[in-house]
Amino acid sequence: MSERQNQYNIGLDKTPANYVPLSPLSFLARSAAVYPNHVSTVYEGRSCTWAQTYERCRRFASWLAGKGIGVGDTVAAMLPNIPAMNEAHFAVPMTGAVLNALNIRLDAPSIAFQLDHGGAKIILVDPEFSGVIAEALARMTGPKPLVVDVDDASFKGGKRIGEIEYETAVAQGDPGFAAIPPSDEWDAIALSYTSGTTGNPKGVVTHHRGAYLNAVSNILAGNLGQHPVYLWTLPMFHCNGWCFPWTIAAAAGINVCLRKVEPSKIFELIKSHGVTHMCGAPIVYNTLINAPDAPKGNAARRVVGLIAGAAPPVAVLEGAESIGIKLTHVYGLTEVYGPASVCAEQPGWDELPPAERARMKRRQGVPYPLQEAVTVINPQTMRQVPRDGETIGEVMFRGNIVMKGYLKNEKATKEAFEGGWFHTGDLGVLDEHGYVIIKDRSKDIIISGGENISSVEVEDILYKHPAVLFAAVVAKPDPKWGEVPCAFVELKDGASATEADIIAFCRSHMSGFKTPKTVVFGPIPKTSTGKIQKFLLRNEVGSVKAISA
Repeated sequence: MSERQNQYNIGLDKTPANYVPLSPLSFLARSAAVYPNHVSTVYEGRSCTWAQTYERCRRFASWLAGKGIGVGDTVAAMLPNIPAMNEAHFAVPMTGAVLNALNIRLDAPSIAFQLDHGGAKIILVDPEFSGVIAEALARMTGPKPLVVDVDDASFKGGKRIGEIEYETAVAQGDPGFAAIPPSDEWDAIALSYTSGTTGNPKGVVTHHRGAYLNAVSNILAGNLGQHPVYLWTLPMFHCNGWCFPWTIAAAAGINVCLRKVEPSKIFELIKSHGVTHMCGAPIVYNTLINAPDAPKGNAARRVVGLIAGAAPPVAVLEGAESIGIKLTHVYGLTEVYGPASVCAEQPGWDELPPAERARMKRRQGVPYPLQEAVTVINPQTMRQVPRDGETIGEVMFRGNIVMKGYLKNEKATKEAFEGGWFHTGDLGVLDEHGYVIIKDRSKDIIISGGENISSVEVEDILYKHPAVLFAAVVAKPDPKWGEVPCAFVELKDGASATEADIIAFCRSHMSGFKTPKTVVFGPIPKTSTGKIQKFLLRNEVGSVKAISA
């Protein structure tokens, strides 16, 4: 039997006329061409148009290229939410290089590992973080990156440690620099590190295609429309700001940059700039709700807020609405570019009683508009669980908004993609409508204030304490942070230590946000073979309540 002929196989390869690799770089070029005089960025009394932002990005890309930066190289950034951080999301990939946005809350050893592992050749440094970066550079084992200082007049303190200042580098660049588009839309655009359950963090490699699609998905899921005014309360280092640097370029909006989350400053910016959208972890909204100067009722401007992390409690949903912010719950991980599922609202939800409305809006939801699938699967059979709200399985993603893989870690990449799905490690159920609801985590990860903490990493530090015989760390619900590390410690015979001693010891060996906030002393439950029974410890402190209660 002859092979069936498809009349639509017309014998032509892809050409530049009908195929251009997807890249979020195109969003900036378009907005600069179509809306050249529209404001793109505001910060501390200064503003920039889209035409000016495009020129600045091309200038800095030109300077980077002049320093030998090109395809496959890594440029790191240790910056808060200032204009330079937004510009780096375009300027770095314009050279074909990859942006590694560093978590500004990390300690020097963690940063040193990431700079070595990612092979950063240049790093942009804000003066606030010059001390920790200087220490990290001293700890590196490989070639050290060239340092570019990014001076910020709004910050008093710190010092220059670099060879050139950012504005000087921008001024030296060619405004006519031609961006180097990806030869393949699957080429890497960003490198982000996420806490591993064992050992060092894993380097998540994301691609131009995924960044492009998730940027557009944000517009659709968050109802941004054209020309939104977006307030940067979400760290740009966190999954590349959930792709929002590229999202705001696509929508030709305004980036309202914000160095730190300060309630009074936020309310001032919302009012003065007409902010329409923002994103953040529950702690951000909780801070605003409880601020003494929070505007109420008619005094509050209407803002759409995306919230991720622990499911928002009724008090947060109602409290946010009382100050003018209507929340939409999204869910994701670094490996899926930030949020890749959304609790898509249905008609009639706003008329429901508060408790019922909160129950509906707190689910992790359905796929993002341009994500192929998110569901709950039995990891043994790789079949979807029934929609009964009871059968537990693992939450998994599939689609174009999934990472390329883990840098230099083929084993972890294969495990993550086993069975043709990305395994999140979160355990959940499907309700009758097919919405995902997370019930627990199968990995030893604690998500505190939007930041991932490896419980194994904390345990490794605890075991270094001379008085500790056994240690285990689990998530404990916290009204401010969502969940925090709680350490269970069994001391050696004859040894003594207080809670303050243990916490101080951990703080001296790791970033402050990773340190246990509570220490429980006493025998730790174990199996007959000596394995610590963490599920009993989780039950004792109510770990699951931080996720789904």
